[in-house]
Amino acid sequence: MNLESTVTLSNGVKIPQLGLGVYKVAQEEAKETVSTALDLGYRHIDTASFYGNEREVGSAIAESNIPREEIFVTTKVWNDEQGYAETIKAFERSLDKLQTDYVDLYLIHWPVPGKFQDTWKALEDLYNQGRARAIGVCNFQEHHLEKLLETAEVMPVVDQVEFHPRLYQKDLLDFCSAKDIKLEAWAPLGRARYLDSPVLQSLAEKHNKTPAQIIIRWGLQHGIVTIPKSTRRKRQKENADVFDFELSPEDINEIDEMDRNERQGKHPDEFPYD
Repeated sequence: MNLESTVTLSNGVKIPQLGLGVYKVAQEEAKETVSTALDLGYRHIDTASFYGNEREVGSAIAESNIPREEIFVTTKVWNDEQGYAETIKAFERSLDKLQTDYVDLYLIHWPVPGKFQDTWKALEDLYNQGRARAIGVCNFQEHHLEKLLETAEVMPVVDQVEFHPRLYQKDLLDFCSAKDIKLEAWAPLGRARYLDSPVLQSLAEKHNKTPAQIIIRWGLQHGIVTIPKSTRRKRQKENADVFDFELSPEDINEIDEMDRNERQGKHPDEFPYD
């Protein structure tokens, strides 16, 4: 494995397993953040309409001199843009800001009650037109996915959810694996709120790595697509320096047992959609 290593989604599209997320990266630093990551070898950038930095992400990619087809770009439709017609318009806005004529992965950002099925129909049409190479969802629990699959004609290939050692959503991971849906982690480091955990500290010492690197490697070995965020070159480099060691099954189990069902963000059933 290396920074350009990919996993293959159920529709055959290859996605780099480690990428850069740009949630809460301010417009004034987003372009430099993405440019730095691309210079370090990152080839997977995850943004969203809601983040407000698609234009800067697009500029960084356009000015990178890296062929567009070598960079995997994800964006998402926000809650107040959902519904069939609204989603198509939102997608057009995202393409314009990203300065591209397609995205590699287009996601429903949250399962807005009463809307996400119509929104999915729009994503299916965009996919069938070749304007999104792959489509999926974010923050869907099992019951949301079951509801979606009642009417879906195209299977979602990704479910991007909060996933880290203290929120090891094993039931959801198993459900998605059975449906050939790849789980992708946002907040994969738990927003750095428990890097001083004795388990992580011990494993970091054992492998001569940082606790953050231990967590990232744990996610990768679980087959999770992982998108840590950092605006700093040093930290981006550190996050990518996880391919020269391997956690043992015992190490993995120790980290699994850190689970507390502890969220850093909202539970999808409690999100303030109104």
